[in-house]
Amino acid sequence: MSSPSVRRPPGPNPLTQEMRKPAFRAPSLVLRCAIFLAVGCLWAVTTRAAPINGVDSVAITVADVDHSTDFFTQVLSFEKISDVEVSSEQYEHLEGVFGLRIRVVRLRLGEEAVELVQYLAPQGRPLPADSRSNDRWFQHVAIVVDDMDRAYQTLRAHNVAHASSGPQTLPAWNRNAAGIRAFYFKDPDGHALEVIQFPEGKGLSKWHQPSPRLFRGIDHTAIVVGDTDTSLRFYRDTLGMKVVGESENYGSEQEHLNNVFGARLRITSLRCEHGPGVELLEYLAPRDGRMTPADVQANDLMHWQTRLSTADVEALARTFRERRVRFVSPGVTHLPEREFGFDAALLVRDPDGHAMQFVDE
Repeated sequence: MSSPSVRRPPGPNPLTQEMRKPAFRAPSLVLRCAIFLAVGCLWAVTTRAAPINGVDSVAITVADVDHSTDFFTQVLSFEKISDVEVSSEQYEHLEGVFGLRIRVVRLRLGEEAVELVQYLAPQGRPLPADSRSNDRWFQHVAIVVDDMDRAYQTLRAHNVAHASSGPQTLPAWNRNAAGIRAFYFKDPDGHALEVIQFPEGKGLSKWHQPSPRLFRGIDHTAIVVGDTDTSLRFYRDTLGMKVVGESENYGSEQEHLNNVFGARLRITSLRCEHGPGVELLEYLAPRDGRMTPADVQANDLMHWQTRLSTADVEALARTFRERRVRFVSPGVTHLPEREFGFDAALLVRDPDGHAMQFVDE
Protein backbone atom coordinates (compact mmCIF):
# COMPACT_ATOMS: atom_id res chain seq x y z
CA MET A 1 0.00 0.00 0.00
CA SER A 2 1.16 3.39 -0.79
CA SER A 3 1.54 5.82 2.10
CA PRO A 4 -1.04 8.52 2.28
CA SER A 5 0.25 11.90 1.09
CA VAL A 6 0.96 14.47 3.76
CA ARG A 7 -0.42 17.90 3.05
CA ARG A 8 1.52 20.79 4.64
CA PRO A 9 -0.29 23.91 5.76
CA PRO A 10 0.29 26.94 3.58
CA GLY A 11 3.18 29.22 4.56
CA PRO A 12 7.00 29.15 4.54
CA ASN A 13 8.84 25.96 5.28
CA PRO A 14 10.50 26.42 8.72
CA LEU A 15 13.51 24.34 7.67
CA THR A 16 13.97 26.29 4.47
CA GLN A 17 13.51 29.57 6.34
CA GLU A 18 16.16 28.57 8.89
CA MET A 19 18.59 27.66 6.10
CA ARG A 20 18.09 31.06 4.51
CA LYS A 21 19.14 32.99 7.67
CA PRO A 22 22.48 34.71 7.12
CA ALA A 23 25.35 33.10 8.98
CA PHE A 24 26.89 35.11 11.84
CA ARG A 25 29.85 37.12 10.69
CA ALA A 26 32.51 38.57 13.02
CA PRO A 27 32.77 42.36 12.99
CA SER A 28 35.08 43.66 10.32
CA LEU A 29 38.50 45.00 11.28
CA VAL A 30 37.30 48.56 10.71
CA LEU A 31 34.26 48.04 12.94
CA ARG A 32 36.36 46.42 15.65
CA CYS A 33 38.80 49.35 15.58
CA ALA A 34 35.91 51.81 15.83
CA ILE A 35 34.51 49.97 18.87
CA PHE A 36 37.96 49.90 20.47
CA LEU A 37 38.44 53.64 19.92
CA ALA A 38 34.98 54.45 21.28
CA VAL A 39 35.62 52.45 24.44
CA GLY A 40 39.03 54.07 24.77
CA CYS A 41 37.59 57.56 24.43
CA LEU A 42 34.90 56.79 27.00
CA TRP A 43 37.58 55.51 29.41
CA ALA A 44 39.66 58.63 28.86
CA VAL A 45 36.68 60.89 29.56
CA THR A 46 35.76 59.08 32.76
CA THR A 47 39.34 58.84 34.08
CA ARG A 48 40.89 62.13 32.99
CA ALA A 49 42.53 64.33 35.57
CA ALA A 50 40.38 66.89 37.30
CA PRO A 51 40.35 70.30 35.55
CA ILE A 52 41.49 72.01 38.76
CA ASN A 53 44.33 71.12 41.10
CA GLY A 54 43.47 72.99 44.26
CA VAL A 55 42.08 76.01 46.07
CA ASP A 56 44.79 78.66 46.33
CA SER A 57 43.05 81.32 48.41
CA VAL A 58 39.85 83.20 49.16
CA ALA A 59 39.67 86.93 48.44
CA ILE A 60 37.41 89.39 50.27
CA THR A 61 36.64 92.91 49.08
CA VAL A 62 37.14 95.30 52.01
CA ALA A 63 36.62 99.02 52.59
CA ASP A 64 39.95 99.74 54.33
CA VAL A 65 42.69 97.17 53.75
CA ASP A 66 44.91 98.50 56.57
CA HIS A 67 42.08 98.23 59.09
CA SER A 68 41.17 94.74 57.90
CA THR A 69 44.80 93.63 57.89
CA ASP A 70 45.14 94.72 61.51
CA PHE A 71 42.05 92.69 62.39
CA PHE A 72 43.24 89.50 60.70
CA THR A 73 46.81 89.73 61.99
CA GLN A 74 46.23 91.02 65.53
CA VAL A 75 43.02 89.15 66.38
CA LEU A 76 43.27 85.96 64.29
CA SER A 77 47.08 85.58 64.06
CA PHE A 78 47.37 85.72 60.25
CA GLU A 79 50.78 86.64 58.85
CA LYS A 80 51.15 89.33 56.19
CA ILE A 81 52.88 87.90 53.11
CA SER A 82 52.59 90.59 50.44
CA ASP A 83 51.10 94.01 49.73
CA VAL A 84 50.62 94.85 46.05
CA GLU A 85 48.91 97.72 44.23
CA VAL A 86 47.92 97.32 40.57
CA SER A 87 46.10 99.31 37.93
CA SER A 88 45.91 98.18 34.32
CA GLU A 89 43.53 97.43 31.49
CA GLN A 90 44.19 93.70 31.94
CA TYR A 91 42.97 93.74 35.55
CA GLU A 92 39.94 95.78 34.49
CA HIS A 93 39.01 92.96 32.10
CA LEU A 94 39.77 90.24 34.62
CA GLU A 95 37.63 91.70 37.43
CA GLY A 96 35.01 93.33 35.22
CA VAL A 97 35.47 96.79 36.77
CA PHE A 98 36.46 99.70 34.55
CA GLY A 99 39.09 102.17 35.77
CA LEU A 100 40.11 100.07 38.75
CA ARG A 101 43.05 100.58 41.05
CA ILE A 102 43.29 97.87 43.70
CA ARG A 103 45.51 97.16 46.66
CA VAL A 104 45.76 93.50 47.59
CA VAL A 105 47.21 92.21 50.86
CA ARG A 106 47.87 88.48 51.04
CA LEU A 107 47.70 86.88 54.49
CA ARG A 108 48.63 83.37 55.55
CA LEU A 109 47.47 81.22 58.45
CA GLY A 110 49.25 77.88 58.59
CA GLU A 111 49.22 76.50 55.04
CA GLU A 112 46.19 78.51 53.83
CA ALA A 113 45.77 82.08 52.62
CA VAL A 114 43.24 84.88 52.22
CA GLU A 115 43.56 88.07 50.21
CA LEU A 116 42.08 91.38 51.29
CA VAL A 117 41.23 93.56 48.29
CA GLN A 118 40.55 97.28 48.56
CA TYR A 119 39.27 99.14 45.53
CA LEU A 120 40.95 102.51 45.72
CA ALA A 121 38.95 103.32 42.59
CA PRO A 122 36.13 102.97 41.90
CA GLN A 123 34.65 102.27 45.32
CA GLY A 124 31.72 99.87 45.44
CA ARG A 125 28.68 99.44 47.64
CA PRO A 126 28.74 98.40 51.33
CA LEU A 127 27.47 95.04 52.50
CA PRO A 128 23.69 95.19 53.10
CA ALA A 129 23.17 95.80 56.83
CA ASP A 130 20.36 93.22 56.95
CA SER A 131 22.41 90.39 55.38
CA ARG A 132 21.52 86.97 56.79
CA SER A 133 23.25 83.60 56.74
CA ASN A 134 20.71 82.14 54.30
CA ASP A 135 21.07 84.92 51.71
CA ARG A 136 22.57 83.53 48.51
CA TRP A 137 25.58 85.88 48.65
CA PHE A 138 26.67 84.49 52.03
CA GLN A 139 30.21 83.15 52.18
CA HIS A 140 32.68 82.59 55.00
CA VAL A 141 36.01 80.97 55.76
CA ALA A 142 36.18 78.44 58.62
CA ILE A 143 39.25 78.96 60.82
CA VAL A 144 40.27 75.90 62.84
CA VAL A 145 41.03 76.36 66.54
CA ASP A 146 42.33 73.96 69.18
CA ASP A 147 40.30 75.39 72.04
CA MET A 148 36.90 76.94 71.29
CA ASP A 149 36.47 78.45 74.74
CA ARG A 150 39.83 80.22 74.58
CA ALA A 151 39.20 81.36 70.99
CA TYR A 152 35.83 82.81 71.99
CA GLN A 153 37.42 84.63 74.93
CA THR A 154 40.03 86.08 72.55
CA LEU A 155 37.34 87.33 70.17
CA ARG A 156 35.35 88.82 73.06
CA ALA A 157 38.47 90.57 74.37
CA HIS A 158 38.77 92.33 70.98
CA ASN A 159 35.07 93.30 70.96
CA VAL A 160 34.39 91.27 67.85
CA ALA A 161 30.77 91.43 66.64
CA HIS A 162 28.72 88.25 67.06
CA ALA A 163 26.96 86.56 64.16
CA SER A 164 26.03 83.51 66.29
CA SER A 165 24.57 83.89 69.77
CA GLY A 166 27.65 82.05 71.07
CA PRO A 167 29.72 78.90 70.40
CA GLN A 168 27.55 75.88 69.54
CA THR A 169 28.27 72.16 69.89
CA LEU A 170 26.49 70.05 67.28
CA PRO A 171 24.43 67.27 68.91
CA ALA A 172 25.29 63.57 69.20
CA TRP A 173 22.32 62.45 67.06
CA ASN A 174 23.91 64.12 64.02
CA ARG A 175 26.37 61.33 63.27
CA ASN A 176 28.35 63.16 60.59
CA ALA A 177 28.74 66.40 62.56
CA ALA A 178 28.44 65.31 66.20
CA GLY A 179 30.78 67.09 68.57
CA ILE A 180 31.90 69.81 66.16
CA ARG A 181 32.00 73.18 67.90
CA ALA A 182 31.57 76.37 65.88
CA PHE A 183 30.94 80.10 66.20
CA TYR A 184 30.17 82.79 63.60
CA PHE A 185 31.44 86.35 64.01
CA LYS A 186 32.02 89.40 61.82
CA ASP A 187 35.03 91.26 60.44
CA PRO A 188 35.15 95.10 60.39
CA ASP A 189 33.03 95.25 57.20
CA GLY A 190 30.38 92.82 58.43
CA HIS A 191 31.64 89.76 56.53
CA ALA A 192 30.90 86.50 58.33
CA LEU A 193 33.81 84.37 59.56
CA GLU A 194 33.76 81.10 61.50
CA VAL A 195 35.95 79.46 64.11
CA ILE A 196 35.58 75.69 64.26
CA GLN A 197 36.92 72.94 66.50
CA PHE A 198 36.86 69.30 65.37
CA PRO A 199 36.49 66.44 67.87
CA GLU A 200 38.71 63.39 67.55
CA GLY A 201 37.85 61.41 64.43
CA LYS A 202 36.44 64.36 62.49
CA GLY A 203 38.16 66.85 60.22
CA LEU A 204 41.53 66.50 58.50
CA SER A 205 44.22 64.66 60.42
CA LYS A 206 46.46 67.74 60.42
CA TRP A 207 43.99 69.56 62.68
CA HIS A 208 44.72 66.99 65.38
CA GLN A 209 48.51 67.36 65.28
CA PRO A 210 50.09 69.25 68.21
CA SER A 211 50.53 72.96 67.54
CA PRO A 212 51.38 76.03 69.63
CA ARG A 213 48.84 78.07 67.64
CA LEU A 214 45.33 78.78 68.88
CA PHE A 215 44.22 79.69 65.34
CA ARG A 216 45.53 76.90 63.11
CA GLY A 217 44.47 77.46 59.49
CA ILE A 218 41.48 77.49 57.13
CA ASP A 219 39.54 74.24 56.74
CA HIS A 220 37.05 75.40 54.12
CA THR A 221 35.08 78.23 52.62
CA ALA A 222 31.28 77.86 52.86
CA ILE A 223 28.78 79.24 50.35
CA VAL A 224 25.00 79.30 50.33
CA VAL A 225 23.43 77.60 47.31
CA GLY A 226 19.88 77.36 46.07
CA ASP A 227 20.02 73.73 44.92
CA THR A 228 22.79 71.32 45.85
CA ASP A 229 22.39 69.09 42.80
CA THR A 230 22.72 72.08 40.45
CA SER A 231 25.86 73.21 42.28
CA LEU A 232 27.33 69.71 42.15
CA ARG A 233 27.07 69.76 38.37
CA PHE A 234 29.43 72.75 38.48
CA TYR A 235 31.82 71.88 41.32
CA ARG A 236 31.92 68.08 41.01
CA ASP A 237 31.08 67.31 37.39
CA THR A 238 32.73 70.30 35.67
CA LEU A 239 35.60 71.12 38.04
CA GLY A 240 36.29 67.59 39.24
CA MET A 241 36.07 68.29 42.96
CA LYS A 242 35.33 65.27 45.17
CA VAL A 243 32.45 65.00 47.62
CA VAL A 244 34.04 64.10 50.97
CA GLY A 245 31.17 64.63 53.39
CA GLU A 246 27.41 65.20 53.64
CA SER A 247 25.03 65.92 56.49
CA GLU A 248 21.64 67.42 57.22
CA ASN A 249 21.81 69.84 60.16
CA TYR A 250 18.90 71.28 62.11
CA GLY A 251 17.79 71.95 65.65
CA SER A 252 18.44 74.64 68.22
CA GLU A 253 22.24 74.48 67.91
CA GLN A 254 22.17 75.03 64.15
CA GLU A 255 19.62 77.82 64.44
CA HIS A 256 21.76 79.67 66.97
CA LEU A 257 24.95 79.07 64.98
CA ASN A 258 23.50 80.55 61.79
CA ASN A 259 21.23 82.98 63.63
CA VAL A 260 18.34 81.85 61.40
CA PHE A 261 15.17 80.65 63.14
CA GLY A 262 14.07 77.23 61.89
CA ALA A 263 17.34 76.64 59.99
CA ARG A 264 17.57 73.24 58.34
CA LEU A 265 20.58 72.76 56.05
CA ARG A 266 21.79 70.20 53.57
CA ILE A 267 25.59 70.46 53.80
CA THR A 268 27.93 69.00 51.19
CA SER A 269 31.73 69.20 51.53
CA LEU A 270 34.03 69.06 48.50
CA ARG A 271 37.82 69.03 48.18
CA CYS A 272 40.61 69.11 45.60
CA GLU A 273 44.13 67.73 45.83
CA HIS A 274 45.23 70.61 48.04
CA GLY A 275 43.96 73.73 49.75
CA PRO A 276 40.78 74.43 51.73
CA GLY A 277 37.55 72.67 50.89
CA VAL A 278 34.37 74.21 49.50
CA GLU A 279 31.21 73.61 51.54
CA LEU A 280 27.77 73.93 49.96
CA LEU A 281 25.05 75.15 52.32
CA GLU A 282 21.54 74.60 51.00
CA TYR A 283 18.82 75.95 53.27
CA LEU A 284 15.98 73.44 53.10
CA ALA A 285 14.27 75.84 55.52
CA PRO A 286 13.62 78.68 55.61
CA ARG A 287 13.59 79.22 51.85
CA ASP A 288 13.37 83.02 52.05
CA GLY A 289 17.07 83.77 51.51
CA ARG A 290 17.61 86.48 48.90
CA MET A 291 19.26 85.96 45.51
CA THR A 292 22.62 87.54 44.76
CA PRO A 293 21.92 90.83 42.94
CA ALA A 294 22.50 90.50 39.21
CA ASP A 295 24.52 93.72 39.14
CA VAL A 296 27.00 92.87 41.92
CA GLN A 297 30.57 93.77 40.99
CA ALA A 298 34.00 92.90 42.34
CA ASN A 299 34.34 96.29 44.08
CA ASP A 300 31.15 95.74 46.14
CA LEU A 301 31.80 94.55 49.70
CA MET A 302 29.37 91.71 49.04
CA HIS A 303 31.98 90.25 46.70
CA TRP A 304 34.14 87.29 47.63
CA GLN A 305 36.09 85.26 45.11
CA THR A 306 37.70 81.85 45.47
CA ARG A 307 40.90 81.29 43.50
CA LEU A 308 41.58 77.82 42.07
CA SER A 309 44.62 76.64 40.13
CA THR A 310 44.52 74.68 36.87
CA ALA A 311 47.09 73.30 34.47
CA ASP A 312 45.20 74.57 31.41
CA VAL A 313 43.12 77.69 31.93
CA GLU A 314 42.36 78.00 28.19
CA ALA A 315 40.85 74.51 28.06
CA LEU A 316 38.80 75.26 31.16
CA ALA A 317 37.47 78.43 29.51
CA ARG A 318 36.32 76.37 26.52
CA THR A 319 34.53 73.95 28.83
CA PHE A 320 32.79 76.83 30.58
CA ARG A 321 31.57 78.22 27.26
CA GLU A 322 30.23 74.83 26.22
CA ARG A 323 28.35 74.53 29.51
CA ARG A 324 27.11 78.13 29.44
CA VAL A 325 28.86 79.22 32.64
CA ARG A 326 28.51 82.97 33.28
CA PHE A 327 31.75 84.85 32.62
CA VAL A 328 32.82 88.03 34.44
CA SER A 329 36.02 88.46 32.45
CA PRO A 330 35.53 88.28 28.66
CA GLY A 331 37.72 85.18 28.59
CA VAL A 332 41.23 84.27 29.68
CA THR A 333 43.12 87.43 30.58
CA HIS A 334 46.89 87.48 30.11
CA LEU A 335 48.57 89.73 32.64
CA PRO A 336 51.74 91.75 31.91
CA GLU A 337 53.45 90.82 35.18
CA ARG A 338 53.18 87.99 37.70
CA GLU A 339 52.25 90.27 40.60
CA PHE A 340 50.18 87.53 42.20
CA GLY A 341 52.11 84.49 40.99
CA PHE A 342 50.20 83.80 37.75
CA ASP A 343 50.07 85.32 34.29
CA ALA A 344 46.73 84.04 32.93
CA ALA A 345 43.35 83.96 34.65
CA LEU A 346 39.60 84.17 34.19
CA LEU A 347 36.70 85.00 36.48
CA VAL A 348 33.29 83.32 36.30
CA ARG A 349 30.22 82.98 38.52
CA ASP A 350 28.78 79.69 39.76
CA PRO A 351 25.04 78.94 39.46
CA ASP A 352 24.29 81.12 42.52
CA GLY A 353 26.52 84.06 41.60
CA HIS A 354 29.58 83.21 43.71
CA ALA A 355 32.75 84.42 41.97
CA MET A 356 35.37 81.81 41.11
CA GLN A 357 38.76 82.80 39.72
CA PHE A 358 40.83 80.25 37.81
CA VAL A 359 44.56 80.78 37.31
CA ASP A 360 47.34 78.89 35.58
CA GLU A 361 49.78 77.08 37.81
